[in-house]
Amino acid sequence: MAVTVETLEKLERKITLTLPVGAIQSEVDSRLKKLARTVKMDGFRPGKVPMNVVAQRYGYSVHYEVMNDKVGEAFASAANEAKLRVAGQPRITEKDGSAAGEVSFDAVFEVYPEVKIADLASAEVEKLSTEVTDAAIDKTLEILRKQRRTFGQRAHDAAVELGDRVTVDFEGKIDGELFSGGKADDFQFIVGDGQMLKEFEEAVRGMKAGESKTFPLSFPADYHGKDVAGQTADFMVTLKKAEAANLPEVNDALAKSLGIAEPSVASLRADIRKNLEREVKFRLQARNKQAAMDALVAKAELELPKSSVQAELARLIEGARADLKQRGMKDADKAAIPEDIFLPQAERRVRLGLVVAELVRANDLRAKPEQLKAHVEELAASYEKPAEVVRWYFGDRDRMAEVEAIVIENNVTDFVLSKAKIVEKTASFDELMGQA
Repeated sequence: MAVTVETLEKLERKITLTLPVGAIQSEVDSRLKKLARTVKMDGFRPGKVPMNVVAQRYGYSVHYEVMNDKVGEAFASAANEAKLRVAGQPRITEKDGSAAGEVSFDAVFEVYPEVKIADLASAEVEKLSTEVTDAAIDKTLEILRKQRRTFGQRAHDAAVELGDRVTVDFEGKIDGELFSGGKADDFQFIVGDGQMLKEFEEAVRGMKAGESKTFPLSFPADYHGKDVAGQTADFMVTLKKAEAANLPEVNDALAKSLGIAEPSVASLRADIRKNLEREVKFRLQARNKQAAMDALVAKAELELPKSSVQAELARLIEGARADLKQRGMKDADKAAIPEDIFLPQAERRVRLGLVVAELVRANDLRAKPEQLKAHVEELAASYEKPAEVVRWYFGDRDRMAEVEAIVIENNVTDFVLSKAKIVEKTASFDELMGQA
């Protein structure tokens, strides 16, 4: 039987479903008989409860279940017959005035849109590249040395230098009043590590043990302590102890302490380069993927299913509540989170998902087994026991689904970059790492 599909607006459609009352009642009777064999009631032996008693007790709920099942089956069959790609769950309401022996329902739902992607040759994509230089390796070596530094007390009359670990007492006042967090005893920090505001560090540099100093300190307008942000405080600081940093030499011993298999300075630098190049590769992939996806979405034309946007919006809000809960917020589950905060993100995610799916379908960009294997092996390469990590990935379907999604995204990125006009741009290592 042909299915009549009515277009309401944009992606919204309506189908009328008609079910024979006899078939519904027959299924209800069948389920009640099956239930009667196992149901337990006071005053009756198991399996001996009269049918009229079973029907009286369970008839409504069974009828409700059957109606839901039959309507769901009818909708699925009708949608399949009409070759509709249904987005979200249909809204089903019973119709009045059905013919004798029948019951009718209206199913209102959305379909997935037709996605039109313009010629990608007219798209322009900025492609970033970065080289791992000797300077980047040197900087990483310095970080590794700092992580393994020790401290030795300076002479009593020695002045504080950059990199020293100091122990101080301090007291800060605004308009003559001590403020919250403005006083501490035996407070320890490393000069130059950024733990304290620059003005505070500069005031301590050059001091000697036992000395006290007063100085003004201006808190930035965006300072995390809202009570003092944008204000100027008067501080008094007393230096109790200064310790000079002792950094390990860059030698074979350092390489050995860092777990280099054949410890030498050359091997250490080679290992650092390999790790940095891996990190650079992943960051470039992420950056260039974003640029390619932006270009792809800009060339796509489609309507967004409201149901898909709402579902994605619900996921984002639930994720935000979970984050608040993890941060220790009370009643995070009940937190009022305005939908408009996440609406643009939800719409973009749905749009991108539909566009990517169409590009993958039209150009056979699915993840190949060899691609999945190569990606997992690359992820595992940075671990001490790569083989175990590989087994860990392949041993779980959900983890492999995540890998598959990434590989597909990489395939889409490569496809877009192969078609689009590429604008090459070089970024420094520090820029890529967000250190500049």
